[in-house]
Amino acid sequence: MQAPGNLFDSRPGSRNLRPLRHLVRYLRPYPGLLILTILSLLTAAVTTLVLPIAARQILEIGFADENRALIGRHFQLLLGVIAVLAVASAGRFYFVARIGERVVADIRKQIHAHVMGMNPTFFEVTRTGEILSRLTTDTTLIQTVIGSGASMALRNLLIFTGGFVMLIVTSPQLMGAVVVLIPLVLLPILVLGRRVRRLSRLSQDRVADTSALAGENLDAVETVQAFTQERTEEDRFAAATEAAYHAALVRIRNRALLVFLVITLMFGGVVGVLWLGAEAVLTGRMSAGVLIQFVFYAIFVAGSAASLSQVWGEVQRAAGATERLMELLQARPAVTAPATPLPLPDPPRGSVILDAVEFGYPSRPGELALDAFSLAIEPGETVALVGPSGAGKSTVFKLLLRFYDPAGGCIRLDGVDLREADPQAVRSRIGLVPQETVIFSANARENIRYGRPAATDAEVTAAAGAAFADDFIRGLPQRYDTFLGEKGLRLSVGQRQRIAIARAILRDPAVMLLDEATSSLDAESEHLVHEALERLMANRSTLIIAHRLATVLKADRIVVIDQGRIVATGTHEALMSGGGLYARLASLQFAPEA
Repeated sequence: MQAPGNLFDSRPGSRNLRPLRHLVRYLRPYPGLLILTILSLLTAAVTTLVLPIAARQILEIGFADENRALIGRHFQLLLGVIAVLAVASAGRFYFVARIGERVVADIRKQIHAHVMGMNPTFFEVTRTGEILSRLTTDTTLIQTVIGSGASMALRNLLIFTGGFVMLIVTSPQLMGAVVVLIPLVLLPILVLGRRVRRLSRLSQDRVADTSALAGENLDAVETVQAFTQERTEEDRFAAATEAAYHAALVRIRNRALLVFLVITLMFGGVVGVLWLGAEAVLTGRMSAGVLIQFVFYAIFVAGSAASLSQVWGEVQRAAGATERLMELLQARPAVTAPATPLPLPDPPRGSVILDAVEFGYPSRPGELALDAFSLAIEPGETVALVGPSGAGKSTVFKLLLRFYDPAGGCIRLDGVDLREADPQAVRSRIGLVPQETVIFSANARENIRYGRPAATDAEVTAAAGAAFADDFIRGLPQRYDTFLGEKGLRLSVGQRQRIAIARAILRDPAVMLLDEATSSLDAESEHLVHEALERLMANRSTLIIAHRLATVLKADRIVVIDQGRIVATGTHEALMSGGGLYARLASLQFAPEA
């Protein structure tokens, strides 16, 4: 089995840090934290650069008894500098870590909100695991850089710059030798840094592959076990994990090589400069205090350069992560609200008209799911859709909910073309009871209240009673406060479906879409729920995808669909007497019930 297609598989790679500029807009709302962070960074860098000067002063005073008081004052001053350095460093860590967490939290919220607004076309070509990887792994990389890497980079950049200037001030002669070393350090940083960036991007993509595969397997664990494919899925996941490991290993090797070269060249050069300085002290051209001061600054510059080379790799990875996140945010839904949406009439009537609708799924180009499809549903009318699998029944539901827009024709709700209305306004007037009920990781009350979040507890209980769910809910350990488990695993299929019906009843919509809402119920529960649905449908337009004879018989009208077209319309008796597709389906599908 191959991994599903991915919207971002063909994205071009980037060889620069420009994606990081997108993070600036997430920093703007927090000017106070930024100012405190910069002050802490500057203070820590300045106090660090003061330490070599203090050491030189103490050394040049000389350790003689007559200088005891003066040396004592210098040591007291040195302790004060160290105290300031400690406070500034602690402040730098706190403020930078805080702003890093804040920025990542904002990014995660924005991405989640953006993804929740995407229509099904997006999810047809994008793996859920890819999105989860970006929400977790990529944002964690950004948090690491902003929360620690960025402050380390800025601190070391300040120390490198300040130390470089102080090296010139301290000894221009020795500084000439140091200048020769700079290109030797910068060259591997630039060359290997670009390679690390590309390898980091590849490593993140392989991690996303493992997340996607793990999510797919966990969602389908019962199917995997039922078909005894555990070993196959283990092998697939092991292969994906090994691919991620080897991609990470190549990246780690290159980063290790980068660190090795930088440290070897930098500290080897420092030793060479020290050798020259020692010769200058021996010949009297330089004092020992000046040499010590120069050595300190040389170590600061070498250390900060080495740290920058390591942070550079993290910055490269963060740039890749930012690029991936921005790609996700730049994806636009195919279905959007118009700039000035037309309001739906109030109160709602429940009139639905599909006029010569043509539609094909983006993932299946050239194939029409609905072809010249026309259907009018009067307010309060119940219409059953019947047809073979793939005929287009579920597609009608998806278009009514405006998950997609038709390629031709139009759909009207209460006289308003859905493309001219706000999708949320349209969906607020529609209730949906799917065949496969979605139960959220919450208690029974909150699962029912999902239909109308502002509903009171009494209204929730009333809806549960109308769906004949109240009795079994009260039998749960904590009644309505009972946690139903992930995907409602603590409930039977029939109980989950009654929760979904209660959710729809609470919503009190003008149009009801039922995807065979009683298909998974036992005979007794089905009878009770049918009574509840009859009361619910009494004053509402209802469209039912029917698989059961009882549902078909209670419909005002039956619409037979085949290959995206309406091939017959009428009552059960009329369609049976007319023969054709409906009579054939009824003999196969409804005969046992009859």
